[in-house]
Amino acid sequence: QVQLVESGGGLVQPGGSLRLSCAASGRTFSTYTMGWFRQAPGKEREFVAGISPSGRSTTYADSVQGRFTISRDNAKTTMYLQMNSLKPDDTAVYYCAAVGPTLGIPRRPQEYNYWGQGTQVTVSS
Repeated sequence: QVQLVESGGGLVQPGGSLRLSCAASGRTFSTYTMGWFRQAPGKEREFVAGISPSGRSTTYADSVQGRFTISRDNAKTTMYLQMNSLKPDDTAVYYCAAVGPTLGIPRRPQEYNYWGQGTQVTVSS
């Protein structure tokens, strides 16, 4: 089992940057496929980015491709989401999620077993 805690959210102006962190407990972090999701008010939770256990494979939603970068440091049991060129449409609660070894990187929330509590990102002038 793994526990996840997000941090790094906040208020940023359009065009600005933020880096989210997801700290994980447990010694088996390096075996988990990890993902970032977000949920805006009145909308369903949506996939943002995912990363394989080794970190060698990543995948992104079309809406963030080229602006966001997912990474992980297995020695520190932490995953990151670097968000650049932020837009008002990026405003949401951002969640990190984990699932045991998988074939590929899942994009549906129901495929992930563990979730953090979320961190608010607001992009506004």
